[in-house]
Amino acid sequence: MERVSGPDPRLREVAWFAVRCRALTLLLQALFNLLIPDHAADAFCPPRLSEPGPWDLLVERLLGGLSRWDAEHFLFIAERGYLYEHNCAFFPLYPLSVRAVAEGALWPLQRLLRLRSRLLLSAVLLNSLFSVLAAAALYKLGCVVLQCRRVAFLAAVLFSVSPANVFMAAAYSESMFAFLAFSAMWQLEKGQSWLSGLLFSLASGVRANGLINAGFFLYSCGKCFALQLQVGSGLVRKRPPLWKQLLSLASSAVLACAGIFLPFALFQYYAYVRFCGPGTGREQAVPEPLLQLALDKGYRLAATNGVKPPWCSQRFPVVYSYIQDAYWNVGLLRYFELRQIPNFLLALPVALLGSWAAWTYVTANPRHCLTLGLERRKSDEEGKPRAGFCCPAVFVYVVHATVLLAFGFFCMHVQVLTRFLGSSSPILYWFSAHLLHEYEPLLRSEGTDNQTAAPRSEKSLLGKSPGSCGKGTPANPVVRLLLNCTLMSPLSKGVLGFFLSYWLLGLVLHCNFLPWT
Repeated sequence: MERVSGPDPRLREVAWFAVRCRALTLLLQALFNLLIPDHAADAFCPPRLSEPGPWDLLVERLLGGLSRWDAEHFLFIAERGYLYEHNCAFFPLYPLSVRAVAEGALWPLQRLLRLRSRLLLSAVLLNSLFSVLAAAALYKLGCVVLQCRRVAFLAAVLFSVSPANVFMAAAYSESMFAFLAFSAMWQLEKGQSWLSGLLFSLASGVRANGLINAGFFLYSCGKCFALQLQVGSGLVRKRPPLWKQLLSLASSAVLACAGIFLPFALFQYYAYVRFCGPGTGREQAVPEPLLQLALDKGYRLAATNGVKPPWCSQRFPVVYSYIQDAYWNVGLLRYFELRQIPNFLLALPVALLGSWAAWTYVTANPRHCLTLGLERRKSDEEGKPRAGFCCPAVFVYVVHATVLLAFGFFCMHVQVLTRFLGSSSPILYWFSAHLLHEYEPLLRSEGTDNQTAAPRSEKSLLGKSPGSCGKGTPANPVVRLLLNCTLMSPLSKGVLGFFLSYWLLGLVLHCNFLPWT
């Protein structure tokens, strides 16, 4: 891996490109929202209880496209709390953060904007920040895992034009989750277990699939123990007894997993107290329009008339799984219906890309996969690990992405698979970067990380050296490819076409209450 002294120019370019992409996203969604009338969707849309002022109308015109579909839930929770039972499908850390910024940093605007407008503005600002930080964290993670700064740089740049981009900008929790998850993975790779555990714990307070991240800790502990057992016999005396090693690793794994599961457990307990506890008359304080909405739509309020929800009497009263089952019919193979074929087609590109990534890795490392990466390799002993997407360190990330892909395809509303993978796993970006880096002639001729000058043929094609752009900043490979789109290979056109078309289509459709991923 290339060593960089001082500030990393690639990291700076990743951040600036992310900022520019976010600004372009906000501009385009405002334009599409103004030009295209909203679709009358059968979605959660609570009534506004206060008259908007002129500044509120301006915020709604400029940013209203980012408050559609599930964003309505997050903004409603930030404003009213968990009033309706089905709101508990959305975890609390993101709406709490939105409310904190609206009441803190945006407090001076309270004379101009009602709370709802400040919450929307807060969500947009937070997600803009988190998406930039997530791109930077993905780059740092890629540098450590892939041992190839060029591929890590390309992957981080691709993240900024993610096919799930509209959800990174809208009032959804994807940007926050991606930042926390990628940062936690990076810290774990650096050996910062406690900081990694804290970040993973926060991530599980943002989205339920954060619980799966406990597998990273379990695998890290198991791999550490397996590799210690394979150390040469001359070092045996220097190690503590086997039972002490087992006890230490087991306690670390248990503590880490407990920390990751704690936010989920606390939120389920809160929901149980809120909806299964004795009535406290809270329903009488609910504004009449919101009570009428509950009657019209069949939404369940907390302890209404002393009638408890059916999940309260279950042995393990978990509101999250009940809501997914009762409200959205989420379950194994439940989405496999003829009328859902369009949604399967929407998820097809990311499903194919994820499956191709897993197949590529397994075929390149069959023995490593069979031994679960727990066997010490000669390259490790020589200090020369393989670099790039097919390096040994990527194994656990491929497993993680494959589990998410299989679960999402067979058990979830399949159209959410794009944003589900795009905000949870680096594999989508690493593998896409791998394809471009290995099979795109315009990028393949760049050579190794240490190379600073381009071959004469590439300079004539691209007009500048790949190692620099302006004042010593590395050229953005995605921008350079788009400027030379007629020279790109069909594979590169397919990869970038998927990313960019889903970005633009998402802005057009999602921001106008039209069905999207």
